[in-house]
Amino acid sequence: MRLSVLDQSPVPAGSFAGVALANSIELARLVDGLGYSRFWMSEHHAMDTLACTAPEVMLARIGAETKRIRIGSGGIMLPHYTPLKVAECFRMLHALYPDRVDLGIGRAPGGGPIEALALKRDRKTKMLDDFPDQVSELLAFLGHRFPEGHPFAGIRVSPEMPGGPDVWMLGSSMWSAAAAVEFGLPYSFAHFFSPVNTRAAIETYRRGFTASAYRKAAEATVAVGVICAETQEEAEFLFSSVRLLQRRIRQGDRRPVASPEDAARELYLLGDMRQEEGEWPRYFVGTPAVVREQMEAMAEELGIGELIVNTIVWDQAKRLRSYELLAAEFGLGVFAGERDARLVDLRS
Repeated sequence: MRLSVLDQSPVPAGSFAGVALANSIELARLVDGLGYSRFWMSEHHAMDTLACTAPEVMLARIGAETKRIRIGSGGIMLPHYTPLKVAECFRMLHALYPDRVDLGIGRAPGGGPIEALALKRDRKTKMLDDFPDQVSELLAFLGHRFPEGHPFAGIRVSPEMPGGPDVWMLGSSMWSAAAAVEFGLPYSFAHFFSPVNTRAAIETYRRGFTASAYRKAAEATVAVGVICAETQEEAEFLFSSVRLLQRRIRQGDRRPVASPEDAARELYLLGDMRQEEGEWPRYFVGTPAVVREQMEAMAEELGIGELIVNTIVWDQAKRLRSYELLAAEFGLGVFAGERDARLVDLRS
């Protein structure tokens, strides 16, 4: 099974957003060497919790820091932008890193209603819910598929070169599954964010998909939360930060990620009550063997060959270690130096 990464640039309490972005770059370098398939970055606005507001900017840097892993947005919140501008940004990334770029698009605002209003160019009119029209226009720009006579048919999206970014539909609802079917796009479901409709969304997508200009066969992934550690106790302790974070977000609290010690104390005082929804937990937490068993069972049930891993841990070293343990358990690959050494041994 393939594993990929969704990074949200979490900001640890006591640190700064700039450190969180540097942590993302460090993580990208690590998982590139470990054998993960993709490294996607999310888009969020006006949050002390998550630092990345412009995935395309971070991806330009991360592409230069990595060698083989695909890089992409998880995702670009399309309602905030014109399709042409998004097409230009990701054509630029494709020109810099050919055949390595994914353009994941979503409809969510990536923030609250005030932030969505502030991001609007025209605030005198109500924001249109024209996401399907935006997607159609974006795909037409990327694929030169405007009908003859369309006013945009003559626009060449620079930089012009063969190929282009791979477009994905992202979402956490049945609506997004239907949109992926409508446009014939690959689909990624954010289970770590909303676990209730995971099976229904994936099955709806698979049943309804028909070959398109963008995909000949259905391709689906699911993004799950994961925390791995050498012991179950340590993993559960690290998970305290996420449990508090999930509770805070439901209450509109956007503070940075608390340390597990502080999170455990606050959860105790608040009377922590876990309420899992759906067939599978949002986060798989435990030793590598335990986590692998749970992830593989989920993937088999859903009939998918790739899971996207989202790991939020207060301590960057523990976060990196979680990805290392998972990669080793799944046998994803070896560091480039070890791979080169093996090649030398084979040739001698």
